[in-house]
Amino acid sequence: MRWRYVLRTVGALIVCIGLTMIMPLIFALSYHDGSELPLVKSMLLTIATGACLFALFHAHRINVMSHREGMAIVALGWLGAGFVGALPFHFAGSFPSFVDAFFESVSGFSTTGASVLTNIEVVPRGILMWRSLTHWLGGMGIIVLSLAILPFLGVGGMQLYKAEVPGPIPDKLRPRIRDTAMVLWKVYLLFTVIETVLLMLGNMDLFDSLCHTFGTMATGGFSTKNASIGYYDSVYIDTVITIFMLIAGINFSLHYLALLGKPSHMLKDPEFRFFVGVVGVFVLISTLSVFKSVYGDLGGSFRYAVFQVVSIVTTTGYASADYELWPALPQSILLFCMFLGASAGSTGGGMKCMRIMLLIKHAYRELLRLIHPRAVTPVKLGRRPVADDVIKSVWGFFIIYLGLFILASFLLAAMNVDVVTSFAAVAACIGNIGPGIGTVGPTENYAHLPLMAKWVLTLCMLLGRLEIYTVIVLFVPEFWRK
Repeated sequence: MRWRYVLRTVGALIVCIGLTMIMPLIFALSYHDGSELPLVKSMLLTIATGACLFALFHAHRINVMSHREGMAIVALGWLGAGFVGALPFHFAGSFPSFVDAFFESVSGFSTTGASVLTNIEVVPRGILMWRSLTHWLGGMGIIVLSLAILPFLGVGGMQLYKAEVPGPIPDKLRPRIRDTAMVLWKVYLLFTVIETVLLMLGNMDLFDSLCHTFGTMATGGFSTKNASIGYYDSVYIDTVITIFMLIAGINFSLHYLALLGKPSHMLKDPEFRFFVGVVGVFVLISTLSVFKSVYGDLGGSFRYAVFQVVSIVTTTGYASADYELWPALPQSILLFCMFLGASAGSTGGGMKCMRIMLLIKHAYRELLRLIHPRAVTPVKLGRRPVADDVIKSVWGFFIIYLGLFILASFLLAAMNVDVVTSFAAVAACIGNIGPGIGTVGPTENYAHLPLMAKWVLTLCMLLGRLEIYTVIVLFVPEFWRK
């Protein structure tokens, strides 16, 4: 492990994060909301910290970056982002402790959207803009952004890309990984601009439009209102955000190909068809379940059902209604959606549809082998056979994911958190959803949880965002051996 190179690279990432604080500072100066000084202090301290790491750990340019170094840079980079991202929250006094500020920061960068704020609307707008911006940066990934704008990370970048990009099989759209990162960020930026304009046409001001767009495209879910999207009670706004949550939950490689005039690739993609099919079935069942029992008309039932199903399955976590008042069946569907997640290569979290598809196909193949022991039946995605190594990796991920979910749930229960809240909070954090069920539902928050529970859930958020392996491998003794 070449630690000088690792720490120098992490320093460069921290400098980039410090520079992005200029945007919330501009809003703070515009509104004169008292967050100007905390943001200036945070920006200077962040840039100085990153610059010191970059300068102190001088390293020669290397031609090959090892897998271990790539994973170490990603894990330490996200951890560092969480700490420096908490500085504006802490200096502004918006949170009672640094632990709460760190929880909110990691929740932002990991695009989880779990909040400890009890009254969002009294927080200065500069701080709320930073809170939402952490979503947007974390959505496509700080590392992918760095690959796009930092030339010295171009060599060996595939290790960083594979360690950070959500999904079992990262798509490399261009021969150079830096070009791939730039393509993804251009698509991400394009959709961000379009949604912002559409929300402004729905009578949202620029500030709220940007904040909710950042939360949508990153599938994060931080809102500027206590009642989330339900505050606006607008069919138009619900529709716009639902459409863009779906867009954010689809593989961005498919969006790029569609923009190039190849939309057929999207329709032919098996994961896309599976994702859309599952969402359609869940929306239908949820609509019929809440019709009459909760809402009097079919149109209203469909409106709230489609919004909440899409919000949870894409791991965005916005709320237009209190789904804890719904019958047990649609609540169970939403709980399952927390584990399912969005598509691989999207900004969403969860296990990812591709993994679930591969697990189902592999299980079906084992059934066929019982009937035809000598038959050769490879697992396929579309017409492409999937290598056994990928299947083994998916099974390993599935087992570790469930194991961590159970362990973290037991830890919260040991802290006297009720059973429903323990399981729902862990599912919501490790799946990067945000709101759960119980005392962390869509109308509640995480502020009341014990201090150690917040640390456990913070780790769950990082594990979920970095696809488990990137973080947990750091705790394996063999990782540190030569």
